[in-house]
Amino acid sequence: MTRLLLISNSTAFGEGYLDHCMAEMLTFLDWVKPGRALGFVPFAVLDRVGYGEVAAARFAAEGVRVEPISADAAGHETLARVDAVFTGGGNTFRLLKTLQDSGLLATLRDRVGSGMRYMGASAGSNIAAPTIRTTNDMPIVEPRSFDALNLVPFQINPHYIDSEPGTIHMGETREQRLQEYLEENEAPVVGLREGAWIRVEGGRATLGGRSGCRILRRDSEPQELPPGADLSALLG
Repeated sequence: MTRLLLISNSTAFGEGYLDHCMAEMLTFLDWVKPGRALGFVPFAVLDRVGYGEVAAARFAAEGVRVEPISADAAGHETLARVDAVFTGGGNTFRLLKTLQDSGLLATLRDRVGSGMRYMGASAGSNIAAPTIRTTNDMPIVEPRSFDALNLVPFQINPHYIDSEPGTIHMGETREQRLQEYLEENEAPVVGLREGAWIRVEGGRATLGGRSGCRILRRDSEPQELPPGADLSALLG
C-alpha cells in the first residue's frame, strides 16, 4: 500500500523549518516504536552534510531519529533499513540526477512500492510524480532523463503562486507555464500552494494544510480545491 505525504514547502513565512507541517508529519509517520529511523535524502542541495544536520536536529526535537542517506553503497544500506524516508527541498534537477547516478532512484521506488512511508517537500514532492517536467527550478545539472519516482500518476507544481492583479510583469504566469506543459503532455498537474500538502494512504488522496490547490488538465478549465478536498480521482 502506497503511503505518501507530499508537501509544497518546508518553511512557511515567519516560522521555523517544517513547523507548519510537523504535526502532520508525525501523525503520518505513526512513530510509536522505539529504535525506528527516518532516512533523510539531502541531494537537492550542495551541502548535504549541513542539510542532514538541520533535518536531524529538527526531528530530534520531536523524538525522531534521522539517518542521512549518502549517494554510495552505504546509502543503499541505509535506505534498506530505515522505516520511512523524507526527501528535502532544493534543486529538483540536482536531486534527480544524484538519485539516478547513484542507483538510489530505483531502490527508493521499490521500497515505497513495498509499503515504506515516503515524505517529500518541494523538490522531494516533485520527484514523486511521473516526471519533473513541472518543477519551478532551473536545470543547473542534466539528469539522464526527467523520469522520476512515478509514485502518483499526476504532476506536481510546488510553491504554486497566482498572478497578482494589476502586476506590470509581462512574463508568463505560473498557470501559463503549466498550460504549456499540458499542450505537450497528458498527465494533470496539481498546483500545490505553499502551506498545502497531499496525503496518499489507503488508496485515497486528500488535500491538507492551510491553503488549497489548483488542478490543471488538458482541454479543461482549471479547478480550485480547498483544504480537505478529496483528490482520489487523480489516482486514476
